[in-house]
Amino acid sequence: MRGMTENLTIGERVAWYRRRRGMPQEALAGLVGRTADWLGKAENNRIELDRLSVLRRLADALDVSLGDLIGEPTLVDWSPDSGVSTVPALRAALMDYRTLSPILSGPVDVEPPRLDELAREIESVFSAYQASRFGFAAGRTPLVLADALLAARVYGGAEEIRAHELLALSYQAAASVLTKLGESDLAWMAAERGLAAAQRTENHAIIGSLFRAVSFALLSTGRFGPAMQLCEAGASYLHPHLTPDDDVLLSVYGTLFLAGSMAASRADDRAVTRSYLGEAEQAARRLGADRNHLWTAFGPTNVAIHRVNTAMELGDVQVALDLGPTLDTSALPTERRVRHLLEVARAQNSAGRADAGLGTVLDAERLAPEQVRHHYLSRQLVLSWVRNSPGRPGIELERLSRRMKIV
Repeated sequence: MRGMTENLTIGERVAWYRRRRGMPQEALAGLVGRTADWLGKAENNRIELDRLSVLRRLADALDVSLGDLIGEPTLVDWSPDSGVSTVPALRAALMDYRTLSPILSGPVDVEPPRLDELAREIESVFSAYQASRFGFAAGRTPLVLADALLAARVYGGAEEIRAHELLALSYQAAASVLTKLGESDLAWMAAERGLAAAQRTENHAIIGSLFRAVSFALLSTGRFGPAMQLCEAGASYLHPHLTPDDDVLLSVYGTLFLAGSMAASRADDRAVTRSYLGEAEQAARRLGADRNHLWTAFGPTNVAIHRVNTAMELGDVQVALDLGPTLDTSALPTERRVRHLLEVARAQNSAGRADAGLGTVLDAERLAPEQVRHHYLSRQLVLSWVRNSPGRPGIELERLSRRMKIV
């Protein structure tokens, strides 16, 4: 449904799908344990629909995906960074039948990439992702993935293991970009294949990193329970291999619990959310500072960011307001900083401070306009502010909505 409902608020989108299903408000409200009055206010933008646990129940009742309700995926804008070949090229790379079996691939008649050069290319994609240059990452990843697939086919011996490590990370890069752009099904495909490649390496950190990619793919499709189960299973697998001097594995281990905390909060499980955040905090204390091993951006600050995120998912707006604006995230990658600002803006809006929320979104846009353009939180905030303006929107809001191509 991309494009058809892109410029609707979440509430308007719920109403659109409800009418398509021929359901009266009373019927849908009853299926999600709410009143028809509540649903009417939500559909008319008088109540914010910003908790994914509620949206998941609505999506299930309407027999649509979570992405259908939050307006994902969105169209990637062409730019000098991205070129004119982005998600469709990545989809083609993931759906190339020749990658399914050596029987189908045919003979190799080209020289494989050097592994050190391939590692640098993967680094460039992850760096672009963390700098919120998603167009560049989406355009570059298909080429990197093709090289990694070729390397994994050609190299033998010790180089074969390294080639599969790089293939796993290439798939993780693809899954990360696709998840951020709302392409949940493709992200799952990439994460699943990446985990299969990682398991051929016996590299516990890379295997754990792909557990994380799979968990994010599950989160993006609203499968919160399985994401929690994966966190438990992945942590159990990694824990025996933790050593005092392995900061990389410790970072991956802690980040897996952060993903689990998001899943638990979206499943409305406060006890498990606290438990997972506690495990992540212990790992961050052992690490001692914010680090970016295997592009995790893990450390005490990222744990604090997730305390804000989970508070909002659980409906604890005041907790998020007390902690969120006080965090110094300047040492973290841009993607993490901007995602935190959007959560703070969400909290401010939920507390009736829309003007403060708009200022926070504008701060986020100055850091990463591409991320703000594509993220469902910023799009829904701006859409709701435009819809709820008593007259013409203020000049800053109007200009922001134009830059974000919100009609």
